[in-house]
Amino acid sequence: MTAETNRYESAVARYFEAWNTRDAQALAKAVAAAWAADGTYTDPLADVSGHEQIAAVIAGAHAQFPGFSFRLTGAVDGHHDLARFSWELVSDADGSAPVAGSDVITLDGEGRIGSVHGFLDRVPEGVAG
Repeated sequence: MTAETNRYESAVARYFEAWNTRDAQALAKAVAAAWAADGTYTDPLADVSGHEQIAAVIAGAHAQFPGFSFRLTGAVDGHHDLARFSWELVSDADGSAPVAGSDVITLDGEGRIGSVHGFLDRVPEGVAG
């Protein structure tokens, strides 16, 4: 694994740590570790900036899908300051994955996320996309 590959995988690991954190105080710390202070998150359901708003989107996902965790599917692909990866939202109870998506992130010079551009690839009935 090259240093560049490790940079992308490390950033994505911190991203999933934030998305899988349920405690509000721990979530704030995980978001700050993953995103730059002026970081953004944009997907079909949200367009926010800054740590507080990003944490609110993550908390909202947990409220909508209690008992679910985000999981990386496949490899992280990166070049320059860009990385892309796919994920699933998986039920802790039965392993079903009703939601799946793909994200493209930009990284700053410190390896923190500057922006996320998310796409929803699989969404259950009733969830706008």
